[in-house]
Amino acid sequence: MKKNLKEMLTRKGPLAENEVKDLLKAYGVRTTNYKLVNKPEDLENLDLKFPVALKVCSSKILHKTDVGGVKLGIQNMDELKKRFKEFRKKFPKENLLVDQMEEKGVEIIVGLVQDPTFGLSIMCGIGGIFTELYKDVTFRVVPIDRYDAEQMIEEIKGKKLLEGFRNIPANKELVVDLLIKVSKIGQELDEHIDQLDLNPVFVYGDDLCVVDAKLILK
Repeated sequence: MKKNLKEMLTRKGPLAENEVKDLLKAYGVRTTNYKLVNKPEDLENLDLKFPVALKVCSSKILHKTDVGGVKLGIQNMDELKKRFKEFRKKFPKENLLVDQMEEKGVEIIVGLVQDPTFGLSIMCGIGGIFTELYKDVTFRVVPIDRYDAEQMIEEIKGKKLLEGFRNIPANKELVVDLLIKVSKIGQELDEHIDQLDLNPVFVYGDDLCVVDAKLILK
């Protein structure tokens, strides 16, 4: 693991979104393309495709939408510069993140949580806005193998969304692979992790992408 990621894990409490995504990438998990920006010049040579999102990116702000810290669907550089100025005034001391937006896929949630009885456990379910509504999630104790991951998906009521429901492309095997990778993160970093939340994860026919990620360290 890279030196900066090891140093990051010595901290306590929430990490910033870019830090969580850097960690996920180190374990081979695909996330959105993004760039930290702090001054107007950082917007030059952005090397991201529009549309993009602009987000406040801080370990002190876990729920960005609650404080008006997310602007989605920015279509061009002029609009981005305008929003950047607004965010810079609103969050003068925090990093800002430009996040390349992904085409919507089937939304799932994957996470790790410290259970007081069983220890670190992995969860998976239907994600996005439906997570709290349907509570369609399943759990296993870390570590898991491929059979465990497959069984987790079988237990989700909305599993048909990952099996070509109404010709919506979504590759269930990629979700199995993601669960195994997240389990490995949990197994190797158990002493550091209090909670990991990947939501939403967009699942496509031939790919998947973690759109938003939160990690709280012990």
